[in-house]
This record gives sequence, structure tokens and C-alpha cells, in this order.
Amino acid sequence: MGAAGKTGRAVLKPLAAAGQTVRAFVRRPEDAPTVTALGALSVISGDLRDVSDVRRALTGAQAVYHLCPNVHPDELAIGRIVIRAARSAGVRRMVYHSVLHPQTERMPHHWGKLRVEQALFESGLDYTILQPAPYMQNLLADWKAITQHGVHTVPYPVETRLSLVDLDDVAAAAAQVLNLEDSRHVGATYELVGTLPLSQTEVAERLSAQLGRPVRAQVEPMEEWEARARAAGRGDYQRATLRAMFDYYARFGLGGSPQVLTWLLGRSPTSLAAFIARALV
Repeated sequence: MGAAGKTGRAVLKPLAAAGQTVRAFVRRPEDAPTVTALGALSVISGDLRDVSDVRRALTGAQAVYHLCPNVHPDELAIGRIVIRAARSAGVRRMVYHSVLHPQTERMPHHWGKLRVEQALFESGLDYTILQPAPYMQNLLADWKAITQHGVHTVPYPVETRLSLVDLDDVAAAAAQVLNLEDSRHVGATYELVGTLPLSQTEVAERLSAQLGRPVRAQVEPMEEWEARARAAGRGDYQRATLRAMFDYYARFGLGGSPQVLTWLLGRSPTSLAAFIARALV
């Protein structure tokens, strides 16, 4: 589900590489060539809020990777639709892409994912829940400012400490738990964390080391972030939810341990320095 997005595309690649027969569910028909090129053998377009579209997508599926669009106001309703459709279709395993620390009620999109997790607990399905930290790939949104101007800008204090994870590591873990021959992951909830918590100053230091030039962390005033978010087409719910997330980050950070992901991958997760070096190639 959500195969054409950043995360969906990342998960599709290792599944296809492993020889899995992958069906991609996308929002827009024009996204079909993109996911086909990544290895999807069939593509269905539709609306995750439409019961008939979701049922059509899951008919004949053995496993489903459910990824709701980011900061979606209907996360819980969509989750319930997918769960019901998965049960009706006889899906053998459902993997839900949640978020690190969904228990944080102060962040509405985290709280919504927690309630989908609860629905999974009560569904009778064999399930696995993945809870990734913020992606290292988020840095790429401001890559030009980082690489050309030496500025790492964030809408919260530079002292804010966040754990990060490489999306490619998340995708590798997702492909692993979708392996129906491996029953160890049924009923499991896995935090996918690549680094110990890093302040934004520490992130800038790692950027500096890899770029070979100074990079400083600086705060983006909220009014400037708000203007950019409006210009990018983010609606009222998305902006309010992200502001709540930034406020939570500023007050409490968001940290976790890399130990679970280390076990799943059978290696150390990708370090921030290694990710930056890869991004520069």
C-alpha cells in the first residue's frame, strides 16, 4: 500500500530483488510506470479510503505492507479499512508501518498510528509492527542549502536530540519481516532506530566532516516554516500536526536504541556519516 511514495518505493526494491511477486497499490494511475520499473509485477490504483478499491488490491494477496500517507487525517479509518479487507482476503500476514513512540499523544499522527496498532492487536491477523525513527533521508530536502551554503536548518532548537534511521535499512527490515517462511516476526513490534539521539549541532558536525567544509545548525522561525508549508500545499491539518511534532521535539526530543535493528539486519545500522558519504556520491 502507498507503493509510489518515498517509503513505498524503498520497500519495493528489496522485495523485488528477493524474487517476491509484488503488487503495488498507488493513488494515481500515472505512478504505475515508476513502481513497475522498481519491480512491481502488477499495479492497482485507487483510494485507500475506498473499501472496494482496497478489497480489490488485497484479493489474492498473501501479505500486505500497509503504509498510510504521511500525516494523514484519516489514518485510523484507513487502517481499519485495510485490516478488514485483509481479513476478508485471507491475508496471511500484515505488516504495519507505524512510527517510533506512537504512545506520544501530544503528536496527533503518532497517536493515530497507536490506535491502528490497537486495531491490529484485536484483528485476529498475524501481524508485525515496524516503528521507524525519523529518516536520514529527510536531510535531502535541504541538501542544496547544506552542501552549497553550509546551513542545516530545522524548525526547532539546535539542541534538540533525535535518533535517525536510514530508509534503506527500514526497507531491508520490512522485506525480512514480510518473508512468510519466517514465523519469528509474527506478533512482534520492532523499533527501527539507526543512531543514538543526536543534537542538530552534532548532525551539522557530521555533515561538516563528510563535506570537508563547515556546516552550522540554525533554527528556522516558525512563521518562515509556515509560509513554506503553505506554499508547498500542506493543508491546515498537516501544518498543525507538524507544528505539534516540532513542539514535542523541542521539549522532549525523540530517541531510541539501535539494538533491535542491529539484530534484524545482522549488522550495525547505517551510520549518519555513512549515509552522508553515500548521498555525496
